[in-house]
Amino acid sequence: MAVAAPVHHGQHVDRLFLNRIGLWFFFFSESILFGLLLSARFYLLRLDIPFEVKEDGSLHQLVSQQLGLIITIILLLSSVTAFTAETAIEHDRRTLAKWMLFATIVLGLVFAAGVGFEWHEAEFEKRSAFGTVFFTMTGIHAAHVISGIGMLTLSWSMLLRGGFSSKSHWGISSTVMYWHFVDVVWVFFYPALYLVDKV
Repeated sequence: MAVAAPVHHGQHVDRLFLNRIGLWFFFFSESILFGLLLSARFYLLRLDIPFEVKEDGSLHQLVSQQLGLIITIILLLSSVTAFTAETAIEHDRRTLAKWMLFATIVLGLVFAAGVGFEWHEAEFEKRSAFGTVFFTMTGIHAAHVISGIGMLTLSWSMLLRGGFSSKSHWGISSTVMYWHFVDVVWVFFYPALYLVDKV
């Protein structure tokens, strides 16, 4: 008499689906953190703004508008190169994927260096309300950028060693999704820190 093999439920669980769900839960939790930082900027800084009034009544900018715009453009460009790398590996265009991942890493490093330069050149009192929120928001965001650069570098090194293909590229896709998330956060941080003069 033949005995039926036991059925193991969950044996055929879609691992990629679970990975994606987990990543989206991570994004949700991070969104709460960044949302609270934005709330603090608008709640605590109703009168403390990134400008000071000179004796002649004109406004003096305490943050560099030019630098803020430049690093924002650089970060947005890095999303384009990251997307191109992901699309390339989906079509097995490995050489293009390698170069685009490398370009994303370089642009990310330039952005991080720009934030560091802004910290050095900022003219406001670091213990002021705006100074506290500015350093907190840009610091936490920069930490995410640096971790993203680390993930991109790991993916790039694996790609150089022959990893990933059009059928298996979750490592690159998840890293690029994280990079896009960090970029979207900056799209909200940039106007809140550089462009808003009244709350």
